This record gives sequence, C-alpha cells and structure tokens, in this order.
Amino acid sequence: MNPAKVKIGLVQMSCGPDKSANIRKAADKVREAADRGAQIICLQELFASLYFCQTETHAFFDLAETIPGPALETLSAVAREKSVVLIAPVFEKRAEGVYHNSAVVIDADGTLLGTYRKMHIPDDPNFYEKFYFAPGDLGFKSFQTRYGKIGVLICWDQWFPEGARLTALTGAQILFYPTAIGWHQSDAGVAKDQHSAWQTIQRSHAVANEVFVASVNRVGAEGELTFWGKSFVADPFGKVIAEASESAEEIMIVECDLTKIEQTRRHWPFLRDRRIDAYGAITSRFIG
Repeated sequence: MNPAKVKIGLVQMSCGPDKSANIRKAADKVREAADRGAQIICLQELFASLYFCQTETHAFFDLAETIPGPALETLSAVAREKSVVLIAPVFEKRAEGVYHNSAVVIDADGTLLGTYRKMHIPDDPNFYEKFYFAPGDLGFKSFQTRYGKIGVLICWDQWFPEGARLTALTGAQILFYPTAIGWHQSDAGVAKDQHSAWQTIQRSHAVANEVFVASVNRVGAEGELTFWGKSFVADPFGKVIAEASESAEEIMIVECDLTKIEQTRRHWPFLRDRRIDAYGAITSRFIG
C-alpha cells in the first residue's frame, strides 16, 4: 500500500525510573495516536527508561533487552491491534557484552520489519553513549511499510547529512529521527542557538533530499539535563508544518502528502544534478 497521503504520529513524552511503567505509558499513547488517525507512529529515543547515558554506570546495562524482547512484544501487539506502523527505539542487547542503540520498525500487522542501529555514537559530557553502545553495522536503509516507505535514524545521526542522503537514496519518503536531546544547566546562554542549529540541520535534510523529516524528542528534567521537546515535522521544501511545545507531553498527528516529493523534485532536481562521479573523496576523514 502506498497512499498519496499518510498521517504520522509523534509521541513526545517524559520518562520515569520504572521501565515497565514507561512501556505501558508509551503503549497507551500509541493507542491514543492511532485513535486520532495516525498510521505511522514514532516513539522517542530510549523511550523505555530515563536517559541513563549521563553517567557511566555498569548496572544500566540491565535495562537492555534482545530483539525480539518484552517491550517489542507489547508494542507489536498494539501495532497489530490498531493496524498502525510503529517505530520503537530500544536499548538492544545483541550478545553478551555487545549493545546497540537501535530502532525497530513494526508493520501494521505486528510483524518486525527490521532494525536500524544508530551509526553515529556521541561521547560528550552527559551524553556518554560510547560507554554503552557499539556503532551500528546495518547501514542506512529504508523499510517498506503498509503506509509508505520510511527511513529511521537516531538522534546524533541528525547532524550528519551523509546518513540522511544515503537513507533517502534507498527510497525513503519520510525520515524519522527518534531523539533525546536537551540543555545542560550550563547552557542557558546558548540554548536558543543550540535549538536553532538542531532544527536547521534537519530541515536541510528535508530540502537536500526533498523528503519529509519527522523528529520526536522527549521532555522533562532528568539529572543535569532538561530535554527541550520541540518535536517537529518538515515537508520536502523544508517548511516546518507542525511543532510541539518545549515542555509538555504531546501527541502530534501530522498529515504528509507524499505527492509533494515528486512535485518538489521536478522543480528542484537535486538528485538529477548530483555529480556522483566527483564525490569519491567524501570517504576521506579530511582533505588537505
């Protein structure tokens, strides 16, 4: 099925210390989004827990689970019940001592279509993800769902145009970015600039690839971070067509007219005019 218009749902929520409670809360919000007409629904990065990467603590590895696992069993049942496609970010235990920051795409019949593993892993104060996650090794890809072809990238991937481009080149019509990004207590002087840069780079992915971009963030204060929400959807021209608040839990339902992709590409034929014969050096770390 490839309808001209599809309604997507972004679940922006806060999390608590109880993993089971977070999963139940997310499942309830997915049901609500489905009841409001959403066909493809995306949860935020690491939705089943607090953002534990603020410290390097071995005990937090106990939060991880395999694919499939209990959280995905719950969400698959909801997807099947409501006939919705669901993007479920998980802390994946791949093997003993090997973990990934992943997202599983669940089709509208509850089957697991596949997994994306976060490719770019940050290591900054309060974002010590390299301690927990091995880099993704499944590449950039898209998933043909009942309601359209989608790509998934995760949080830090947002800053890298190469990931967006390669995912779009696989045919993705919507790029989803489940996210956990916030301000540190010391960021007050640059907070607005940080948010502006975050949204601008993602809007640029929409423009450069002429696809829809949907970014879903969490909200609430956790440790030294306050997550800034502001989940949004941009159209293939880069226009923000919906945006959530900075601090409130919200379920955004946004209709995406997929015919705009073709319309935009006819007028701005970026993919046609790419000089693919001249880009070999892009695989270099630095030139010069």
